Amino acid sequence: MKPLSVIDMPTFEALKEAMGAGFINELVQAYFEETPQLLSKLQQALTKQDCEAFRQAAHSIKSTSNSFGALEFGELAKELEMLGREARLEGASGKVKWLVDGYKPVKQALEELSHG
Repeated sequence: MKPLSVIDMPTFEALKEAMGAGFINELVQAYFEETPQLLSKLQQALTKQDCEAFRQAAHSIKSTSNSFGALEFGELAKELEMLGREARLEGASGKVKWLVDGYKPVKQALEELSHG
């Protein structure tokens, strides 16, 4: 999958310019460490029907993903955040699965961009 289809390049380039090419690699690595943990928290919160923990995990995923230019991924996390805020977790498991599945191409694209 091409990074361009997953990552909004103007957003990524603006972050890279603002933070510096060297620091972007550290930011990407932190994202790689944090996001799987947040996805796991999201799944656990769904299982427990913990709307606030669900909302917080989705919000964190949304914010960091959007800052890297993973806008579609971030948009899906935003939808999940809203479900948590509205305490409407029934039926959210499909979207959580899409988010979990969607992380792999985002990770691959960011790996290519940060080392490219």
